[in-house]
Amino acid sequence: MSVLIVGGDHLGSIPKELDKIGVTEVRHVTGRSGQKIRDGIPETMDFIIMLYDFVNHNLACKIKKLAENNEIPILYSKRSWSSIYQKMKECQNQLREAGLPLVLK
Repeated sequence: MSVLIVGGDHLGSIPKELDKIGVTEVRHVTGRSGQKIRDGIPETMDFIIMLYDFVNHNLACKIKKLAENNEIPILYSKRSWSSIYQKMKECQNQLREAGLPLVLK
């Protein structure tokens, strides 16, 4: 399973924690410029995590449109593992419907 994380300069322990729940590939785009996603979202991404407290508004709008067009689930969270995990638990049914079997306790 692969995830695109949008926003934040540094991810800290977030990739390690995602690995524990079954995410094998993590790609990161900082949230400073809307020009970072010129070619679109990589097709191999299973879902997107948007770190809304560290993202440029134009980039957020662009990612949201690309995710909707490609039918990729998107999760909005603050830049902390506890916040991301909580949002993933809240959206667990939606992620499973999209074919993403996450192991969340």
